[in-house]
Amino acid sequence: MNTCAIKVIYKYEMLRAWETLLQSLASPVISTVLYFVVFGSAIGSRIEQIGGVSYGTFIVPGLIMLALLTQSVANASFGIFLPKFSGTIYEIKSAPISMTEILIGYVGAAASKSLMIGLIILGTAGFFVPLEIAHPVWMAGFLILTCISFSLFGFIIGLWADNFEKLQLIPMLVITPLVFLGGSFYSVSMLPPAWQTITLFNPVVYLISGFRWSFFEVSDVSVGVSLTMVLVFLGACLIILRWMFRTGYRLKQ
Repeated sequence: MNTCAIKVIYKYEMLRAWETLLQSLASPVISTVLYFVVFGSAIGSRIEQIGGVSYGTFIVPGLIMLALLTQSVANASFGIFLPKFSGTIYEIKSAPISMTEILIGYVGAAASKSLMIGLIILGTAGFFVPLEIAHPVWMAGFLILTCISFSLFGFIIGLWADNFEKLQLIPMLVITPLVFLGGSFYSVSMLPPAWQTITLFNPVVYLISGFRWSFFEVSDVSVGVSLTMVLVFLGACLIILRWMFRTGYRLKQ
């Protein structure tokens, strides 16, 4: 394992984030504040509690997951797409480093940036609503697994995309709608029975439900099922990446 090369890629990606600090960190925090103003104040005044939790507090895990999923995908996809677009990917491929080591460097940096953003949003939420984490170890586990899983997914998108339009296609048309329809701002139990069944086909529901349980012990599905779904998604991403590396998909062009 070429740890030196992994460190170089990791440090480069992290430095790129610090150079765009306003976009990387400030933007998600400002968005979170706006969500609290709109959803927490306007809608929260009409909904007193959900599962014994005040509405403003209830939406915190959903807001964090919204940021984690979108930022993990964006960071990882752009991180690997930029060398492809600029042509520097060939310099990386010609270096004595394997695709697995490249993957660890890029995904590790993307997951680290997303994790920092999640923690910052968690801290920001504490200024608006009282927060108590019932199971901090589970909360940290869901945070880390989600960051890694969706950073891997973003890496896949970055390899697949051959232009900026495709790079934004899946995050805008798939990821964001799934998050909003996955119980970020409401409980699935509030929906009509038919819609509850349909919603359970949304994989994001299991991520948000398990993460919310770690805060309030309130969930739409079993925490065991949520954890299993996260691990299944993680495994699926690894299988797809292994196939991409073996076949050289979008890497030999």
